[in-house]
Amino acid sequence: MNVHYIARRILGRPTCILSKGARLHHLARIRNTSGNSAHICIGENSLILGELITYAYGGQIRIGEWCYVGDHSRIWSALEIAIGDRVLIGHNVTIFDNSTHPIEPGLRHSEYRALVTQGHCEGKGLAMEAVNIGSDAWIASNSIILSGVTIGQGAIVGAGSVVTKSVPAYTIVAGNPARRIRELTASERG
Repeated sequence: MNVHYIARRILGRPTCILSKGARLHHLARIRNTSGNSAHICIGENSLILGELITYAYGGQIRIGEWCYVGDHSRIWSALEIAIGDRVLIGHNVTIFDNSTHPIEPGLRHSEYRALVTQGHCEGKGLAMEAVNIGSDAWIASNSIILSGVTIGQGAIVGAGSVVTKSVPAYTIVAGNPARRIRELTASERG
């Protein structure tokens, strides 16, 4: 772990911006290795039980109002992850806006060595694409959202799904890879 990150935590410097009424549950972990609290913003009345991670060279996480991020969920950002208002993210969900490791083995090993010896480095070779989750979406437990995906307003991702492609508004998807199940009816849209 980066010595500067540990020092910031010990000194009590904030690692995120919490809006009025937003709470970090005692289980929550914020790993904002960039050291800039503005890189993780949590909207009013949201509750975080999971882990929010930005890389030292970049990454931003924006969570709207009245959101919930469940226990053991991880949101990993090297670029940008934007989550709308009233979004429910179940337990054990993982959201990535990057490939986490380069594809080429030599570069992957080189980056891993640098990570272990120096902390987060520049992320050369990582494929990065922003993730957007619309307001009123529900991401059920044990799902994975991959980089470049947009989850539309009011959409539902079924438990255990792997979302590799964008999901239209008010649509239910499930499976690995996630496939369209059906659209929400007018009465289900609220």
